[in-house]
Order: sequence, then structure tokens, then C-alpha cells
Amino acid sequence: MKPFRFQKFDIIQHENVFRVGTDGVLLGALCQVENAQKILEVGTGTGLISLMLAQRNANAEITALDLNEDAVKLAQENFKNSPFSERLHVFHQDFKTFASQKEYDFVVCNPPFFEENNSVKDILARQQVELTFRNLIEKASKILSSEGIFSVIIPSESAQEFENLAQDFDLYLVRKVNIFGIENGVLKRNVLEFSKKKSALETLDFTIEKSPRKYSDQYLELTKEFHVFGK
Repeated sequence: MKPFRFQKFDIIQHENVFRVGTDGVLLGALCQVENAQKILEVGTGTGLISLMLAQRNANAEITALDLNEDAVKLAQENFKNSPFSERLHVFHQDFKTFASQKEYDFVVCNPPFFEENNSVKDILARQQVELTFRNLIEKASKILSSEGIFSVIIPSESAQEFENLAQDFDLYLVRKVNIFGIENGVLKRNVLEFSKKKSALETLDFTIEKSPRKYSDQYLELTKEFHVFGK
């Protein structure tokens, strides 16, 4: 499987690990990570999001977890080959039982979002088998600092459910990005960001393509420091 090439790092991929995808790139580029010092990524896969956050924030120490041993080995390799290797650490760990002596000021996840089903493709990465929304939110609420941000990307039809669950654990929606696949199309995804402190909700509309297979100016601007785009 060919590596996925970005401007400042490459992602080696593997058939047993969920590949680089648009959701991961969007979350890595859209989340508000600029002020974070201690970052935790849940379900790192190839390590893409952690690498993007390391590029965006030169002061952050990043811990990445994954339940898939192949993913941990792959992320380890991708981290080691990057310019940010000293600030990136990956562990073979179930987030539900993750024990930490410290709080994190940024927790980020591109979570499994399908209900458990009969598909055999990327089961851990795509289906809520080992990590449900409730599992994820409950644990994030326990390790998030008082000023911290919890950031996810999920299908828009699950956004209200996710927000309701977050409120059960005293996490409040402070930022919402509405992601449209194509201009004038239907809402596809949401980046949701939560805090332990209530504040006015910030909202943003974002469009990936202005026409089929033609990126929007918004997407080109957002990812200009990452994608090669013919360079």
C-alpha cells in the first residue's frame, strides 16, 4: 500500500489499519489546538491526526492510544519518521481502562460511529464495538482539565445524540463546524468541541468541494500547509 505524502511528513499505511481519510484530515486541521500543551488522541490509527496537531502546535506533547496492535506499530513508525518524533508517544491501550496521573487540556478523537453490524471491514475503527459514544465521553470528561477542550468529528445525524450524552457528563458544546461535502449539498459531518465551562456557541459552515472532484477555496486554504496539491 502506497504511503500518503504530506508536505512535512509521510503516512505509511497498512491493510489492517484504517487508512488516511477526509474526516481525519478535517479534524486535524479544524480543531482548536493552538493553546494546548498536553494532547491525547484516542484511536490514532496511522497517527495522522497526532502528526497534524504536532505540526500545528510546536509546544504540544502528544500521547496517542489505539486498541489495534498493528495501528500502534504503524503510528510508532510514522511518528519516528516525522520531524516531530520527540513530542509524539503512542501506546497499545484501551481508552476505557486508560489510567493517567495527569489531566489533558485537549482530547481529540475520530470515533467509530456505526452501530455494531455484520460488516467485517475496519471493525474497531468504524463500529461502536469496543468504544461507544458514551464510553468515549465519560472517560474524556474524567481526564479533561478544567480549561480543556474535547474535540470529535462525527456524522451530522449523530450530532444531537452526542451533544445530549456530553451534557450527561457536564461537557458543554462550545464550537460546532457544519461540514458539507459539496456546495449547496446536504450536511455530512460535524466537528464538535466541548468544554467543562459553558460559553457562547461558536458555529462555522465549511464546504469540502465546490463541484465534483474540485476542492472549495475553503478546503484549499485550510489544508495548504498539509496537502501537497501538485507540489
